[in-house]
Amino acid sequence: MESHNTPTLFDSSSPSPNHFKKKLVLIGGGHSHAIALKLWGMDSIPSTDLILISDVEQTPYSGMLPGHVAGFYSYTETHIDLRNLAKFAGAKLIIDRAVDLDLNNHKIICESGKQIEFDYLSLDIGSTPQTITIPGANKYAIPAKPVPEFLKAWYELKQEAISNSTQPISLVIVGGGAGGVELALNMQACLRKILDRPQDNLQIHLVHRGDRLLSGHNNWVSNKLKKILLERGIKLHLEQEVIEVLSDRINCKSGFSIQYDRVFWVTQATAPSWIEQSQLATNERGFVLVTDTLQSVSHPQIFAAGDIATMIDHKRPKAGVFAVRQGQPLFHNWQQILTEQPLTKQP
Repeated sequence: MESHNTPTLFDSSSPSPNHFKKKLVLIGGGHSHAIALKLWGMDSIPSTDLILISDVEQTPYSGMLPGHVAGFYSYTETHIDLRNLAKFAGAKLIIDRAVDLDLNNHKIICESGKQIEFDYLSLDIGSTPQTITIPGANKYAIPAKPVPEFLKAWYELKQEAISNSTQPISLVIVGGGAGGVELALNMQACLRKILDRPQDNLQIHLVHRGDRLLSGHNNWVSNKLKKILLERGIKLHLEQEVIEVLSDRINCKSGFSIQYDRVFWVTQATAPSWIEQSQLATNERGFVLVTDTLQSVSHPQIFAAGDIATMIDHKRPKAGVFAVRQGQPLFHNWQQILTEQPLTKQP
């Protein structure tokens, strides 16, 4: 009988069918990744293992979030189902939280202890308000991000108002940027529909250390929004720097103090500390520095987009609109690097 020593395609001594596959791992289900995943689902590269790591299954669309707070949109209308999106893209979804990177060994370390290898990596994990420098803020303030935690606190507040609509509510919002202004107006719009005699039972204070709102915009925008806030009865406190957050009030550097039932924190964004500790090149606030191709300036096999990224040649605010615009060029450059083609600069 003739002996057959030549290994078959699936013989254990042969290379695995997946041996030559490149592994592209995404961390975070932000706007850029959501758009790029949809595009990938319509035009994928079969020789690639695509993995998405996210700590949530439902990721919010920031452009509709203020409308959700106001009650205009439902939770489903304002969130993207990452499980369905990953299935469409042919990606494996891992529900976990990335907490570290081992760049020497091309590994992602997750909160669960799981380590995931990658050939190429893409980051789109957003940002968080900076609270750690203010005593008491981490303990008592409710940050606007991560969004799931903010929404949990907001739903609890709404339920309390529904259960006792005659109970007065005093809210403090710290931060006079676009996020703080939006939050103040939309919270007021929602609670006015719930509370009895809201003109008496609802107080909203907007505290900002600058001398004008939305310092990144022109004076007309700043003055217009200031007028709207005052017309709506929102109490505006400019040039007030919060130096302490207690369980029932905030204290400012000037000696000014405000009592509250809830305090929401919508200040300057910062990056998770593990990003800077990972050896990736970052700016002074811990955001990943990227080129016009959305590649890390220090590790070109790593991409970053959305709030977590800062383009070295373009100063842009941390806003969802820019993350949306980066989705298509990010997808394009994933494909280019995987097929060893020249990458394209984002316009």
